[in-house]
This record gives sequence, structure tokens and C-alpha cells, in this order.
Amino acid sequence: MNEKQSALKTPVYNDRVVTLFALAAVLWGVVGMLVGVIIAAELAWPDLLGGIPWLSYGRLRPLHTNAVIFAFGGCALFATSYHVVQRTGQVRLFGGKLAEVTFWGWQLVIVSAALSLPLGYTTGKEYAELEWPIDILITLVWVAYAVVFFGTIGIRRVRHIYVANWFFGAMIIAVALLHLVNSAEIPVSAMKSYSAYAGVQDAMVQWWYGHNAVGFFLTAGFLGMMYYFIPKQAERPVYSYRLSIVHFWALIFTYMWAGPHHLHYTALPDWVQSIGMIFSLVLLAPSWGGMINGVMTLSGAWHKLRDDPILKFLIVSLSFYGMSTFEGPMMSIKTVNALSHYTDWTVGHVHSGALGWVGFISMGSLYYLIPRMFGRTQMYSVRAIELHFWIATIGVVLYIAAMWIAGVMQGLMWRAINPDGTLVYSFVESVKATYPFYVVRLLGGLLYLSGMLLMAWNVVMTVRGPGTAPAVRPVAAAA
Repeated sequence: MNEKQSALKTPVYNDRVVTLFALAAVLWGVVGMLVGVIIAAELAWPDLLGGIPWLSYGRLRPLHTNAVIFAFGGCALFATSYHVVQRTGQVRLFGGKLAEVTFWGWQLVIVSAALSLPLGYTTGKEYAELEWPIDILITLVWVAYAVVFFGTIGIRRVRHIYVANWFFGAMIIAVALLHLVNSAEIPVSAMKSYSAYAGVQDAMVQWWYGHNAVGFFLTAGFLGMMYYFIPKQAERPVYSYRLSIVHFWALIFTYMWAGPHHLHYTALPDWVQSIGMIFSLVLLAPSWGGMINGVMTLSGAWHKLRDDPILKFLIVSLSFYGMSTFEGPMMSIKTVNALSHYTDWTVGHVHSGALGWVGFISMGSLYYLIPRMFGRTQMYSVRAIELHFWIATIGVVLYIAAMWIAGVMQGLMWRAINPDGTLVYSFVESVKATYPFYVVRLLGGLLYLSGMLLMAWNVVMTVRGPGTAPAVRPVAAAA
């Protein structure tokens, strides 16, 4: 066989779309975290931006959540899932140019959200605020994503389907189901619609979606990253492959039914609330099984943590994952929830998972991925990665500690009652007492944003460095 024939038979990876999504993840990470810092400052100083409606907290808060979840987190998921499914299947992405269509389609979704939310176009549903035309675009992009991902699984050269792909695949299927059901709405104008559900049914469907957006988009997908990038960076096999399979099935089955714990002490039937609490408590077991599996993958390689900042990101992310998945089930217990509900304790819980788990695992994975996409052996500055790790860690700790303390304080103040049954504290007094913790939260957010800006600089310098970035890469030569 001559060289030309050999080249034609050698499969190549589509790294161009992986690179585009990876770079977009860094860009949107900076944007999303910047908006988060702005709204944190607005909570401390409400008149900060002069009362401009499209810069108000109510408009920018959904922009922040959509930017960090679907722009930063979404692009990181696309990049890593496309990378992993090619490497573990030893085959090029299915669908030709369709993968690149998913990139440009997803960016259009993000830009549409960035324009519509500050202008006040919103459904008012948590994590599903985007109006019906954008929902349709999301559906089209997600279907294309499913075709590319599962098509690649279908043409793989390796008979075995690696467990990371199980998690990515479950995320794609579950998010499609969640989005279609929760976004069922009746359009009344070009940018206005009403939910197809009413009353407590609407609330139930919304939090079935809302909690599973966390469970599948922000947990299952990022566990796919964990099961690939920790073994690659540590140069060790997964601690227990059998445990990873048990982890997958237990997590996927249990997570779907935990949503009602968001609706304790509401009009939702009490038995439904109790079922949500029970499944939330059961969820602790598979969550910690996955955390232990990831951490123990370092068996025999613990010394690498001293000198490898990427591994620090990946492993510490699992610490936050374990902490968040312990805290969540505890907060779902009705007696605990009576204290924590509607307080900043919930905000601290959400951000320990978002900043510590999702943020750190994404950053570690991107630090691994980006230099390889540009033919580099490592990032431009390893010391900058180390600095980023410590800045971000301190930022997360300040943020969540401030919110935990503020939340418990708020819950206790709201429950304090005089002997005659009147409240000891007014609501305004609890707001005033929370102010110092909002300032500390802002400081933590500023540190986290600073780390993200440092990452962006490091990425730019890595891209500008010597070497070439092939759009496609031979399987045998790829990392």
C-alpha cells in the first residue's frame, strides 16, 4: 500500500470543533463570572448602576446563571465530549460539518440570551428563562449534538464504550427530555409565551427540570470529564471500573426523582415532598461512590499533586463535589430545610457545587485539552496555573463561607419569636445584618474572576506560542 492509500485509510480526529468550543468556554467563563461579580456588588450597593433597568439585578441575575451554566459549562461539555468520544472510539466525529453547526448554533443561543434577558424577555422559570424562539433553537442544536455524539459511538472502532461516554450520553438524553417537557409553552407574541402548565403542576415540572439540570447537565456531564481527564492527567487507570458502572446506574436512576425537595412547605402534596427528600438522601451513596473512585485513582501517584496544578484542579473539584453532595441531601431533610429555605445558605450550597465542582473540573480539563489542540506539550505558564488554583480556591472558600454563615443567621433571625408570638427581628434587620457577608462574597467572587482572567491570558499566550494546530489529527499520533 502506498503512502497516499495509507493516509486515506488512516482515520483522523476533528479537533477544530473541539478547539472552538474550548476557547469559547474560556471566553464565556470570563463574561459569566464578570456578570456574577456585578450582581454581587449590586446586592451590597443597590444603587451602584444608577437604576438602569437592563442593568438591574433582576435582569442580570438570569444572564449570569445562563452564561455560567450554558455558555461556560455548555461549551466545556461540548469540547470535552467531542474530544473524549473520538479518542475512546478511535474514530473521527460522525456527521461531517454537523459538529461545527452545533458550535455556531450554540453561540447563537448564547448571544440571543445575552441580548434578550437584559431587555426583560423571560419566562420566569429558573434556568429556563429563555423565550420560545430561543427554546426552539436550543432543541435543534441539541438534536444535532445527539446525532454527532451517538453517531460517533455507532461507528466506533473499539467495541467497548468507555464509562465517560455513558455519562455524556445520559446527559444528552436527559437534558433533551427535561428541556422539551419543561419548555412546553403557548406563544402569544414574537417574544412572549405562557407555560402549558398551571399552579403547583407548573412548579413541580419546573423543579423536576431545575434540579435535574443540576443532576444531568452540571453533574453527569462533568462526571464524564472526571472519568477521562483524571486518569489521563494522573497517568493511572480508574481506581475501580466496576464502581464507575455502579456509580453511573445508581446516580442516573436516583437523581431524576429528587426535584420535589425544592418545594418543601408549599402547595405540593406532602407525600411528593417526602419522596423528593428520600431520593435526595439515597443520592448521597452514588455521589460519594463516584467521588471516592475519582480521588482513589491517584493511588500510587499522590506525589504528583505537589507539582501538577492541573491535577490539583481536578482532585480538589472532587472535594467540592463530595461536600456539595453531602450538603444537598442534608438540606433536603424537612427540618433542616425549614431553617435553610429562602436563605443565602442555599446560595452558598449552589456555588460550592458551581464554583468548586463544575468550575474546577472544567478548568482542569481545559488546561489539559487546550495545549494539545495547538500542538503544545503544556500551557504557556505552569506557574500561572498554580497561581490560578490558589486564587480560585481562596475565592470559593470566602464565597461559600460567607453565604453559609449569612444563611444560618437569616434562618435563625426569621424564626426568632417573642413570648407573645411576635417576631424578634424585622426582615429589614436581617438584611442589614447580612450586609458584611455580601461584601465578603463579592471579594470571593472578585478573586475567582481574577483567576479566570489569568487563565484567559495563559490561553492566549499558549495559542500565540510556537507550533501549529492541526484541524484534524491522525488517531495514532493523537493524545
